[in-house]
Amino acid sequence: MNKKWLKAAGIRAIKTVAQTAVATIGTSVVIGDVNWVMVASASALSGVLSILTSIAGLPEVEKEV
Repeated sequence: MNKKWLKAAGIRAIKTVAQTAVATIGTSVVIGDVNWVMVASASALSGVLSILTSIAGLPEVEKEV
């Protein structure tokens, strides 16, 4: 893992966490009250899964090699 990979994987994970948070909050608002513990838990899990998926390869890093 080099610096470019860490940066690319980090950016990808942050985007995934944000997308999950927005989707979870949006769904919760329709149903009723926002469950912030669920939002944080789902977002954190999506970030971890994004990093683990990035281990298989990142197209933006592989193009430069």
